[in-house]
Amino acid sequence: MTRKRNDISKVDYYEINNASNAVKQGPSVGKAAIGGPFSLINHEGKHVTDRDFLGKWTLIYFGFTHCPDICPDELQKLAAAVDNIKDKGDIEIVPVFISVDPERDTVDQVREYVKEFHPKLVGLTGNSDEIRKVARAYRVYYMKTEEEGSDYLVDHSIVMYLMGPDMQFVKFFGKNNDVEALADGVIKEIKQYKK
Repeated sequence: MTRKRNDISKVDYYEINNASNAVKQGPSVGKAAIGGPFSLINHEGKHVTDRDFLGKWTLIYFGFTHCPDICPDELQKLAAAVDNIKDKGDIEIVPVFISVDPERDTVDQVREYVKEFHPKLVGLTGNSDEIRKVARAYRVYYMKTEEEGSDYLVDHSIVMYLMGPDMQFVKFFGKNNDVEALADGVIKEIKQYKK
């Protein structure tokens, strides 16, 4: 005899519950499909590809220079975390800003912007197709919002991507991480990676 629990037979309930737990507790398979080749222009006007970052730990943030608050906050956090990581773990991180506003973010605009945050911050920009391609590779959402005259905002993902020395994705860090959590998280990932 099968007992009913909220109109689900006892057997069905346990099968569903166990199957659900198996999914939650299942092993991780493979790596996230984040990252990939890109070809952009840096804030010094030089052609740069993902291969230029090989051999270095890289922390990448996508944003735009006309961003009123989120991007500056996140880049300040990124800059402080890079210094913190250097102090705590003696690890060099290359901080990278990639623009998602190719219409306004020229090389000159990006150069002026990145120098406000950290001397090692690399600013990258490109044409619409190049930005679309790199954003797609990193699974970054971005969309130009309603224009008011010639001014507009760009809604976008607020994530930092830690890339290994092979430029393979290691981990992402969301907006909820403060400087300490970001720095500690990066150090932890690098130590685990080196094992």
